[in-house]
This record gives sequence, C-alpha cells and structure tokens, in this order.
Amino acid sequence: MKRALKFTALMLLSTLAIGGQASAQGKLVVSTWGGSFRDLIDEAIAKKFTAETGVKVEYITGGTIDRLNQAKLAAAKPESDVTFTTAHVGWLYANDNLFEKLDMAKIPNASHLVEQAKISQYHIGAWAYVYTIGYLPDRLPKGVSFDSWEGLWNPALKGMISSPDFDPSHVMVVAAKLSGGDAANWEVGEAKLKALKANYKAFYTNDANSQQLFATGETPVQVVLSMNAYYMQAQGVPIKLVIPKEGAVLGVDTMGITKGSTKAELAYKFMNMALDPDVQAEIAELKKGSPVVDNAKLKPEIAALPGVFSTPHQWAKQSLVIDAKLRAEKTGTWRKWFTENIMAP
Repeated sequence: MKRALKFTALMLLSTLAIGGQASAQGKLVVSTWGGSFRDLIDEAIAKKFTAETGVKVEYITGGTIDRLNQAKLAAAKPESDVTFTTAHVGWLYANDNLFEKLDMAKIPNASHLVEQAKISQYHIGAWAYVYTIGYLPDRLPKGVSFDSWEGLWNPALKGMISSPDFDPSHVMVVAAKLSGGDAANWEVGEAKLKALKANYKAFYTNDANSQQLFATGETPVQVVLSMNAYYMQAQGVPIKLVIPKEGAVLGVDTMGITKGSTKAELAYKFMNMALDPDVQAEIAELKKGSPVVDNAKLKPEIAALPGVFSTPHQWAKQSLVIDAKLRAEKTGTWRKWFTENIMAP
C-alpha cells in the first residue's frame, strides 16, 4: 500500500513538473497573414506542433509590409518568434537585422529543401505557388490562347485584363523576358509593358478584389495567384489556369526566426515540423501550393494541378524565377515605374 501511495505521489510530482515546464515555455507567437493563410498554418503545422510539444501557438496577423514595419518598431522587444513572409520581403527583414541567422542542423527536414526554397541564411521556404494566367473560358475572345505570355498582348483583350497593383514584378519580368532580358535588366521590357496598357481594365489590391473581378466577369483574364484561383474554383468560379511555355512566375512564402526571440529552440522545432513531408503534403492539399521538400508524397489529383510542382523537371522547366534578393532591391523602383507608366490614366 505504501509503495502504491509513494508511486502515485511520484507520478503526481512528475505530472506537475511537466505541467510547470509547459507553463514556463508558455506559447510560441507566429507572425503571418490573416484569413486562410493563418488557418493553413494552424491546421497543417501548429496543431501537430502543439500535440508534440504541449506549447500553444498564437498569431499576430496583418499585411506583408504592415507586419514588416511593426517588426521594425518592436525590434528591441520582438512580438513574435517565427515570421512568415514572402521570399523577397524576407530579405528586407534580414537586411534590417530582424531575423536570426539559421542553424540548419536544428532543422533536419530542411535537408530535403528544393533549391528554389533555399532563400538565405535567415529565411527558408515554407510552400510555393505561382502567379500565372487565369481566365474564364466562356468570356475569352475567339482566337486568343496563352501558350505563351505573349497572349496577354493580343489586341482582342483590350480592356479585359488585370494584375496586382501591390506587386508589378510578375508582368515586369515577363515583359523583360519577352524582350530578350530578365529581372536584372528589366528596362529592356519597358516598351513592351507600355504596349500592354490598353489591355488593362483594372488592378486588384488583394485576393478578395481579384476574386470579385473574376466573379463579376469584369476582368475575365488575370495574372493571378494560383492558390487564389484554386480557391475560386472550389467556390464555383470556372477559372482555367495555364502555365505558359516561358514558365509561371514562382513565388515562395518563407519562414524565419525573429531576432531576439526567447523561444528560438521551439521556433526551430516549429520550422522543422513545417517541413515534415506529411505536413508539406497536407499544405499542398489544403492550399493547392507546391511542397518545398523533395520527399513529400502528393495525391495524383493534386500533383496534376497546373502550378503545383512535385518533380525536378517541373521546378526547372515550368517556373520563372526572380531572384528574391534582387526583387527586394527593385520592388520600390518597379512599383514607382509601374504606377507612373501603366496605372496612371
């Protein structure tokens, strides 16, 4: 009897100790976009992380640049432990000393990262997507096709297309490529891009605005985020996505550890969990994006979707890559030029 009581007492003390440790660890705070992206992280990564560690995940949400600006203001006392952002904006965090240099030995699943997701010493890919041409087949003028990005310049599309106003890099780099250049010498595409101005009807400000323009048919052709297009398809909007022969413009959303975080070890565990092949496959299924590790096993129907890359050939041949560091350096210049030369009446 005494042994049983002693054992019970020891178990109780052990449980209290574990509970105390979990309480001491508190929570992991993740900075991310709101809405479906916050839900994606919570469903695919955070639940498994909490089940494994006992540590809850809380979120700071907001727009890409809004969160960057807030991180600058809070640099002395960071509000988050892990930050999700785009690859090129991640370079802005790194340049402002807002990210810790990563110890890749603490992220063993990162050994399977595809080359396109190895962004920097400070941030690495979490999932990928493309910006490509999406259209409503029943609204497309006769004779228009998108085997090439050149299709956007078809005069039959006058006043019918849209693309993001917040990031013109997609069409600017495409125009440069079609003019024999690339992102580094983007100026060679200026005349080409000016020739596209007549085909523009609108410039969307966010995913919801993009959805509205498609749903109403106001812009039946868009340079669209693939994930958003698949979401709209699920809502009954009959969008068709294509990958032009030059490739779709690759986007990689990344994660880094916020400089000064007191939960760095937990942050490493969280990032490693995000790159688990099963988690990556779940992200692909939930959001219709590309896994950034080469050992994720996708369902055939997911792997077959345009813009979902799961083989080395697809990554190499179907993606149009803009160097993330260059993109960070040029974003301001590109937005200014685009606003003055294409968006202005």
